Amino acid sequence: MKTTLLATALFIAATPAFASDLGADIRAHVQEDYTANLSSLFVHLHENPELSFREFETSKRIASELTALGYEVTTGVGQTGVVAVLKNGDGPTVMIRADMDGLPVKEDTGLPYASTARQVGIDGIENPVMHACGHDVHMTSLIGTARQLMRLKDDWSGTLVLVGQPAEEIISGARAMIQDGLYERFPKPDYAIGFHVGAAGPAGMVMVPKGLAYSSSDSVDIHVHGVGTHGAAPHQGIDPVLVASAIVVNLQSIVSRSISPLQPGVITVGSFHAGTKNNIIGDKAELKLTVRSDDPDVRSTLLDSIDRIARGTAIAYGVPENLLPEVTRLDRNTPPLKNDPETAMFLEEALMPEMGADKFIEPIRLGMGAEDFAEFIAPEHGVTGVYLSVGGTPLDELETAASHHSPFFKIAPEPSITAGTEAMTLSAISLFNRE
Repeated sequence: MKTTLLATALFIAATPAFASDLGADIRAHVQEDYTANLSSLFVHLHENPELSFREFETSKRIASELTALGYEVTTGVGQTGVVAVLKNGDGPTVMIRADMDGLPVKEDTGLPYASTARQVGIDGIENPVMHACGHDVHMTSLIGTARQLMRLKDDWSGTLVLVGQPAEEIISGARAMIQDGLYERFPKPDYAIGFHVGAAGPAGMVMVPKGLAYSSSDSVDIHVHGVGTHGAAPHQGIDPVLVASAIVVNLQSIVSRSISPLQPGVITVGSFHAGTKNNIIGDKAELKLTVRSDDPDVRSTLLDSIDRIARGTAIAYGVPENLLPEVTRLDRNTPPLKNDPETAMFLEEALMPEMGADKFIEPIRLGMGAEDFAEFIAPEHGVTGVYLSVGGTPLDELETAASHHSPFFKIAPEPSITAGTEAMTLSAISLFNRE
């Protein structure tokens, strides 16, 4: 798949670019801003990541940058979220979102600005922290976009809302901001836009999905109970490690046998904790799952089948009724992220002449990643949304690029930040001026 993406990028890179005066002006000013401000801001954010709902210093820095630019800024929305508003006459309301949180991963990139940060998360556990998913790029581009849209106020009319969102990595921050009155306390957007930088994409290239962009995500915990005994006398107890291991294996039959082979689905057990000592059979084991799908019916089937498999496997291994597993669906979930096709096409057609056709490639999904940006554009809110992708890896490094959430994850900052800033600035102006 990477080879296909590389070949596609090389082919399109040979297409001539015809940027307009506006596109050339924005590109020049963004490049100037990158040299003067954004490069150092990116390094600061990368060196100082913070965990979900613990983005205290990060939100202060984002708020400070936006306040200095002249925006009306509110902090503490959805715990640590930031909202900035600029009213610029009559017209639609456009919201631009960037996520802010890092991950509990120890950075091993060897970069001179690699993170050495550690932090206690909301779970009370201290971990090393890094920006292993590019949120430092997103925040830096948000500030760059804010600067450009303030500079270009004469070229658009309407209300601009900028959002620094917490806790995307635990699929909680968007919902927290909405529940805290994002769409009541502040101007409700007609359009919501944003972008994600991708290590699997050529640096500086823009991708505009015309429909499905990301999968749904559900987090599920399974608590498996047993009867403790000596490791040398397993027949005198019920081994929760054995039961949990069988559940892990049997869960994979759901995707292979319970949903159509034409429908994608993923059930991954990301954590398995049990036991305290070599020769003790304990009385519990804990599994933590992530569940992904692209279709609401498939999503329901996967989740319901997890309950069935956990209970049925435990019964098969002799677990009594009063000790059957407890399956908990956590409030860390998001529906699939689906761009509005008409608006996505409109933006691509508007951006191409400004940025140049050579900056665009067709989206290619390499997995079933999820994004809680979907919460902002859920049908019940009536907000039209488009979420773009921007490549982050130089062409000659694509074949060996580390995945997101890896300790080796890294992004080429300059082409990623400048392309993201140009795309967001031009998208907002296009939507403000859409007839």
